[in-house]
Amino acid sequence: MNLEKIIAISGKPGLYKLISQSKKGVIVESLQDKKRFPANAINNISSLGDIAIYTYEEEVPLKDVFLSLHKKEDGKKSISHKSDKNQLLDYFREVLPEYDEERVYASNFKKIIQWYNILVNSDFDFSIEEDQKEESTEEKVAK
Repeated sequence: MNLEKIIAISGKPGLYKLISQSKKGVIVESLQDKKRFPANAINNISSLGDIAIYTYEEEVPLKDVFLSLHKKEDGKKSISHKSDKNQLLDYFREVLPEYDEERVYASNFKKIIQWYNILVNSDFDFSIEEDQKEESTEEKVAK
């Protein structure tokens, strides 16, 4: 399973694994409690593979941020997403020091950290994302 198959649904807490598509939407499974349900087109659905974080020079894919968190925490959970704003900002500066302070807010950090901890709790395999990142880097160098 990779981040393209993991989605966030606006108005619903947590993360969901994309199971299949139906006529009116998609079938998803909660990563926390493994319950399945349909999510329709009314819901705003975002694949984690499509999300990026603004920096001063470019947009950094969310998977790169997750990989930095995974490396920093040695594969374990990070701080709580309920930590105070200053603690979150200091922590995130260690993970992504070049983030755009005017366009990325503390609420974004909370969500990213919450999502990362959900992925760790659900035994997400970050090595798949690392391998894909290395392949992508090798392709860019070859060109």
